[in-house]
Amino acid sequence: MKKQKGFSLIELLIVVAIILIIAAIAIPNLMRSKMAANESSAVGSLRTINTAMVTYSNTYPQQGFAAALVNLGGAAAVCATPTGATLNSACLIDNVLAAGTKSGYVFTATGGGQTPAVTYTSLALPQAPGQSGQRAFCSDQSGVIYNDPSGTACTNGSTPL
Repeated sequence: MKKQKGFSLIELLIVVAIILIIAAIAIPNLMRSKMAANESSAVGSLRTINTAMVTYSNTYPQQGFAAALVNLGGAAAVCATPTGATLNSACLIDNVLAAGTKSGYVFTATGGGQTPAVTYTSLALPQAPGQSGQRAFCSDQSGVIYNDPSGTACTNGSTPL
């Protein structure tokens, strides 16, 4: 009789069970790492918005801070020309951020209602709290970035970073 070589069914089931246990341990850690990366990106994006708002205010002193986040961006074709930047399309941030959604967060920025606007607020909320990010972040003309652990709202009374 010829001896067959290979793995038995029990051996294969044991290997599959070990792989499933390792995956069950690794996937939650991967999700936490992704949320931490999204939160870091949101804080970096708020810093970019803060810098762009100050630059906008210095470039257009009669306007003050930008009325909306979209005013800080601009189309690539327009921004590539030396005279492309305008009051409504300042070419200070990339179009992905100017559109308001980046790395699992939704961004808004609004200037104060007066002209020239001497105040502004910016806000970053997770698209899916608990999945794309845990905390909400916000900032204002002071440049301080605040965070709120609930992930649903943030004010300048929240905890500063």
